[in-house]
Amino acid sequence: MMSSITSFNDSLVSHQTFVLIGIPGMQEKNYWVAFPLFVLYALILLGNFTILYVIKIDQSLHEPMYFFLCMLACSDLGLSFSTMPTMLQVYWFDSGEITLDACISQLFFIHLFQWAESGILVAMAYDRLIAIRDPLRYTSLLQNSAIAKLGVAILSRAFCVCFPLPFLIKRLPFCRSNVLSHSYCLHPDTMKLACFGAKVNVLYGLVMVMFTLGLDVVIILISYILILKTVLSIASHHERRKALNTCVSHISAILIFYVPMIGVSVVHRFGKHLSPIVHMLMANIYIAVPPLLNPVVYSVKTQQIRQRIYKMFLLKKSSG
Repeated sequence: MMSSITSFNDSLVSHQTFVLIGIPGMQEKNYWVAFPLFVLYALILLGNFTILYVIKIDQSLHEPMYFFLCMLACSDLGLSFSTMPTMLQVYWFDSGEITLDACISQLFFIHLFQWAESGILVAMAYDRLIAIRDPLRYTSLLQNSAIAKLGVAILSRAFCVCFPLPFLIKRLPFCRSNVLSHSYCLHPDTMKLACFGAKVNVLYGLVMVMFTLGLDVVIILISYILILKTVLSIASHHERRKALNTCVSHISAILIFYVPMIGVSVVHRFGKHLSPIVHMLMANIYIAVPPLLNPVVYSVKTQQIRQRIYKMFLLKKSSG
């Protein structure tokens, strides 16, 4: 009897380290992903820093729309810097061990920048709504001080939402497997390894998703309904097309952010029978695609940015 109690107590010893994985069941082939992943991160850094640099040096781009784009680029860089170390560590050096505290820190910053990005997309929808619905008051409503306050509000909301996560994870006992599903830490993935007590985490995550990300989607939809209503009331076909073209980049950014997030959620919830490789691919798409594609979309679809980048490379070529 005493031995069974002792063994039970021993089984409740909480893990203080976790193991991150690359290609499930084929860890010896992680190096296949290492170099492409390194190139991917290099492109993410190049694209987002280029957007920030171009907007900084070009006075004509010092407008609300481009300030919000700077916020989006900073959020994408923050997300990339949060995941890059462990992903390269797993795939390049085949070293997946991470301490509990480091894991908690990583998941905090990953979710912080994701919630911030969702808030930035809402602010960008508001920007497009004002620009199309009330263009004469556009600059007066979105002055630099108002944009700065929106930025602080977005970051504060993200921080407040994510602040309880470290405490909710820290209180859990981890006596099951300590192997995580991805090459980085996420709150839903980590809490699944708890012996018990994760119901509070599940409930908190569900409520926060509904009242933040869910609310953000609703606000964006309402904004675009109002935008569409305004555009359809414009008599000139050319002007209607011009107004809608200013929204293409933002709509693309919304799809780039929310579609992978929904895809990962669906796979986690209903795809338990799927190959672990599918989970790995979806998780990497979820983290890497938005920071990679956002600069590309805005560079291709926004004429002012495209022209400025083109001129910048022409000047470098001529000086060389």
